[in-house]
Amino acid sequence: MAEFKHVTVLLHEAVKGLAIDPNGIYVDATLGGGGHSSLIASRLKSGRLYSFDQDQTAIDYNRQHLQNVIAAGRVVLIKDNFRHLKAALANHGVTSISGIVYDLGVSSPQFDDAARGFSYQHDAPLDMRMNQQQQLSAKEVVNEWPYQRLEKILYRYGEERFAPQIARNIERHRQHQFIETTGELAEIVKEAIPAAARRHGGHPAKKSFQAIRIAVNDELGALEESLEQALDLLQVGGRISVITFQSLEDRLVKTIFHEKSSLPNLPQGLPVIPAGMQPHFKLVNKKPVLPTPAELEANHRAHSAKLRVIERIKKN
Repeated sequence: MAEFKHVTVLLHEAVKGLAIDPNGIYVDATLGGGGHSSLIASRLKSGRLYSFDQDQTAIDYNRQHLQNVIAAGRVVLIKDNFRHLKAALANHGVTSISGIVYDLGVSSPQFDDAARGFSYQHDAPLDMRMNQQQQLSAKEVVNEWPYQRLEKILYRYGEERFAPQIARNIERHRQHQFIETTGELAEIVKEAIPAAARRHGGHPAKKSFQAIRIAVNDELGALEESLEQALDLLQVGGRISVITFQSLEDRLVKTIFHEKSSLPNLPQGLPVIPAGMQPHFKLVNKKPVLPTPAELEANHRAHSAKLRVIERIKKN
């Protein structure tokens, strides 16, 4: 099998954030190239790691890459979307966990494989599916979704200020011819953006491709569902490490972690906070952990990475 080339960002920081118990039960929600899974497994004795990925390529690669720890019973691979976390773990008899790591976004091999249709830098069929068994792809989004829905996702998921112009240009082009490739879409997006705005801020199609990819894979919906399940599964002293690569993901994680670790609104003047009203979680790092200058220099894909960690401090 070809090498699954992926340099894991904030690898040691994320695993350190989990404060690994060698006998604990852990989850890698985003297996990818197996960087986090390999490091976590190396810290386990009688513990076990359940590693999720909805991409069959990642599962196939890691059956070989992690074959020794799989054979030793320390790692179990699960092909599923992490939004099904609780149900998938329950199938393995797991109802509580010691920690879980999320490394969000698209893995390097998915981006680098032109045929997957994630990148505006390669001309390929419009796809963008992380799970290639699902029906919805970028081709359906671009060619079939109405103008209003396109504009909404471009603005909400891409934070694209020219969303109306781009959505209208997509609509105009597809009336004459089905939009088939990433190259065609990139040109359609580019021509909808004023020339002055194209001179700065990177590739003009970057935000639109991000928005369509998020919509195809329902990334934010899946993340919110999965995080809520992970928080519920967490044992006292257990931790969640989340690495994000764009502002929408980070904002969602930050908001959920803040809500879970904050005191509820209480009447003023209470001398002591009632025990039942204290938060069940605490933030391990008040501010996100960022890559070191050395990592930024070695891996350009680390530049937008942020790590947040939360710990359960009490049960219900």
